[in-house]
Amino acid sequence: MKRVLLHVGTPKTGTSYLQDVLFKNRDLLVEHGIHYPADRFDDHFLAALDLMRMPWGGLEHEAIGRWDALAERVRAILDEPTPEGAEPRDTTVIISHEILATASRSQAGRALASLGHGAGTEIHLILSVRDLVRQIPAEWQENIKHRSSLKYERFLALIQDPERDSRIGSWFWGVQEIPDILYRWGADLPPEHIHLVTVPPSGSPRELLWDRFSEAFGLDGVNLEREGERANPSLGVPETYLIRKINKTAVDVVAPADYRPLVRELLAHRTLSQRTDSPRLALPPLVHDWVHELEISYVEEIKARGYHVIGDLADLIGTPAGEYTDPDNPDFALVTRAALDAIRALLVENAHLQQDRERLQRELRETQEALERSYLRPTYRAREKIVRKLDDSETGHKVMEVYRRARGRSS
Repeated sequence: MKRVLLHVGTPKTGTSYLQDVLFKNRDLLVEHGIHYPADRFDDHFLAALDLMRMPWGGLEHEAIGRWDALAERVRAILDEPTPEGAEPRDTTVIISHEILATASRSQAGRALASLGHGAGTEIHLILSVRDLVRQIPAEWQENIKHRSSLKYERFLALIQDPERDSRIGSWFWGVQEIPDILYRWGADLPPEHIHLVTVPPSGSPRELLWDRFSEAFGLDGVNLEREGERANPSLGVPETYLIRKINKTAVDVVAPADYRPLVRELLAHRTLSQRTDSPRLALPPLVHDWVHELEISYVEEIKARGYHVIGDLADLIGTPAGEYTDPDNPDFALVTRAALDAIRALLVENAHLQQDRERLQRELRETQEALERSYLRPTYRAREKIVRKLDDSETGHKVMEVYRRARGRSS
């Protein structure tokens, strides 16, 4: 059997960790007939950008042609003949990235066709999903970690606008409206080939989500290395406020390529996410009823369509937090402490960079001195004199051209 497992989201459902595990174990997975075709960790992300022609801080230029290249690689894996004398076995290919959730119906159709849908390849759609009570604040925080300075109150207003015509509203519902995602990607697939993995409620055993992923992707029995390096950790209220204020003053002078390692990775992920005692982001009480009605409607529609659910549909009915802290007006003493941690991290990083610069300057200086010593040697000066003489004559110049070509040099 030739099979493609196409995991299209949604964001903030453990996707970064899953993709890191798949990428690090891709050689081991091949031994079990499972392929995760990627030469670098963001290959599927770039392919998704290309499929949807989506701007992303300049990365869309690097993404040109990536989807077709990925699809060609998938087809080559599936079409690889069984070695003579070997027993034929099933082949599974996994593609995974959460921004695929927002693909249009036509983009999804193109993707499925390029992977062999309708040409003998069995396509399975996998969607990992989480309740809106947790997804709404998580999506706002992701906007902040991607250079936004939008207040939470404004974000909530934009996603509640029934027109959904703002950039924020169209993106949010594109990656979070579960029935619509399943329609856009799964309209031409049988319901038994569409699988929903529900994220367990807060406080569940940490292994439970992985167990569900393992079932969905056929990873049971594969002894995977699961110490993930890539993750997308969450921030508390004061930490998110701090990043939002940094964005307001810095994004105009810090390019996206510099922002990612400095603000998103160093400050948000590696520093501020470690402050776990801060108040957590939550849904404001005024929108609880609206969100609850949406969640109920999602569950009813999923049941009616007959999709395969791994987990429990009750997981999609979120439980609001007991106490709400307004992230637009946090406790400024906590923000100050977070800011001090951020400054310390920047100082340490700057010290490391300064040490690296001094080391490189020292190595450059030593290399220059070595070159100068080499230049002063009589044998070097004699060779240089011969070369100059040859270059001054037509015949000698031709001889030097032949020599340089032979050495692989142009001059």
